[in-house]
Amino acid sequence: MSVMDCFQYPLDTEQLLRKKRRIRRELLAQNPHPLKKRVAILGGSTTNEVADQLGLFLLQYGIEAEFYQSEYAQYWQDAMFGTPELDHFDPDIIYIHTTWRNITDFPTTQSSDSEVEAMLTAEYERFAAMWQALAEKFHCPVIQNNFDRPNYRLMGNRDIYDPRGRSNFISRLNQLFYRYAASHEDFYINDIDYLSADYGLTAWGDAFYWHMYKYAMCLDAIPSVANSVANIIKSIYGKNKKALVLDLDNTLWGGVVGDDGVDGIAVGPEVPEGQVYAEFQSYCKTLRSIGVVLAVDSKNDEANALAGLNHPDGVLRPDDFVAIRANWENKDRNLQDIAAELSLGVDSFVFADDNPAERAIVAAQLPGVAVPALDGAENYIKTLDHGGYFEVTALSGEDLKKTELYHANAQRRQAQAAFSDYNEYLRSLDMKAVVRGFEAIYIQRIAQLTNKSNQFNLTTLRCSEDDIRAMAESPAWLCLYGKLTDKFGDNGVVTVVAGEQAGDVLHLRLWLMSCRVLKRGMEDAMMDCLVHDAQARGVKTIVGYYYPTAKNSMVRDFYAGMGFAQTSADEAGNTVWTLEADCYAPKCPPMEIER
Repeated sequence: MSVMDCFQYPLDTEQLLRKKRRIRRELLAQNPHPLKKRVAILGGSTTNEVADQLGLFLLQYGIEAEFYQSEYAQYWQDAMFGTPELDHFDPDIIYIHTTWRNITDFPTTQSSDSEVEAMLTAEYERFAAMWQALAEKFHCPVIQNNFDRPNYRLMGNRDIYDPRGRSNFISRLNQLFYRYAASHEDFYINDIDYLSADYGLTAWGDAFYWHMYKYAMCLDAIPSVANSVANIIKSIYGKNKKALVLDLDNTLWGGVVGDDGVDGIAVGPEVPEGQVYAEFQSYCKTLRSIGVVLAVDSKNDEANALAGLNHPDGVLRPDDFVAIRANWENKDRNLQDIAAELSLGVDSFVFADDNPAERAIVAAQLPGVAVPALDGAENYIKTLDHGGYFEVTALSGEDLKKTELYHANAQRRQAQAAFSDYNEYLRSLDMKAVVRGFEAIYIQRIAQLTNKSNQFNLTTLRCSEDDIRAMAESPAWLCLYGKLTDKFGDNGVVTVVAGEQAGDVLHLRLWLMSCRVLKRGMEDAMMDCLVHDAQARGVKTIVGYYYPTAKNSMVRDFYAGMGFAQTSADEAGNTVWTLEADCYAPKCPPMEIER
């Protein structure tokens, strides 16, 4: 069994809890250069096992975490008054692990309405003051558990609607937490109210683990909590999957379209089996609304595949997919072709196929691809959903139109094929670039790009929205974003450059670009604008930095191509480059540039 199998839904909690040291060693061996982050866990209960399990789940996403843990139930004191250890730790992420047992005051059946309201306000304000103190001191993302419920109800069913019931009080308190999350950036809710219900509230709240070990939930539920928190963290740091690749026969519909014909496949309301597949298609279609792109990888004749996707009772249509590979090639090769076509790494993909043999081949040949074990069509949605592949921590305008962007790119590729001269093709696109300083309307998208872009990214500096906002507001920083449109559509914000000025020297701390506009001249436009603006600020020397990762080798020689001279290099491959601004020769790419 592969170590990664432990992390697939349903989680193998026995292996995760009993063999965590061996699993950690294997994960580190598989990824010798993980992203390193400091995670502070402020707990209202014992958190040792939470930290151990969270460390494992983050490692499988390529993030190695160092942990700070508050002393037992000292979460509020640590947050409000600080400790030398926490201050020195300087966390990148703060996770507040509290549960219903950490609510300080509950109504009783004798409480008046006004007393209940006062309790609710006091409890919320206690937490809100803590969140504000942490934000002002550490300027990093904060993850807060909402509240699960006790596995008993004093009033029975009345407990949920009577203002004096604990269930009602907890529900109302959770709503206040959600309003705070909706209005504050870099603040996230870890939904243990849902996790406990999904796990089974009676088992989740087994009081033995509280009284014996001060665990806030049963031991076997802790990996589920860790998995949920890890999904939030990996999403913050751009480790989400981006594409779902789907088989067709017995995955999107029941039956084999090539054998049974379009009329013989099961999809739609006529039979129970067909309803199951139609619901799964609906789920996949809604994934597009959060920026997930869909593709098909099926052993089929293309005509049969398209006929199946045009079934009158189906939900998905051919235009819902950015690529359709219906042929008799090996599926791992098809998936590699799709990745190349979309300019994505294979580790951006989830492969969904009902056939375990096909899943095994893809998993073996393309280790970075997530390959969930689909068992029974009625479980497909739950398996993909609980896998946490597409966790949403931010949703930009570009996310909402990803499929359209990739379709437009396909049109560009078709147009390119008609030209023998590449420069002539570029001129035919009627490109228009907008290059400006960071603007409030694009702060979220710029931060998102810093955490998602891995290939064309020279320093892989990951930034929060607060980081980007601070750069934009500081006179020491020169910050530019770039948008690109052409006759096929709007690519949105696709590139970001940020440099820190010290005297007459500008240090480029951030340079990245979406690979979907690669080789279109956008990097030349940005460099022309950067040098122009730098000279206007009195900059004489521009210094560029390249820090190699497993994915950004494509930009190893980027600065050399821009006329920079390499001035230093170390054994790890980190390089420093300089350019005398007066010596720069503008690139003048074939596009209109609006400043």
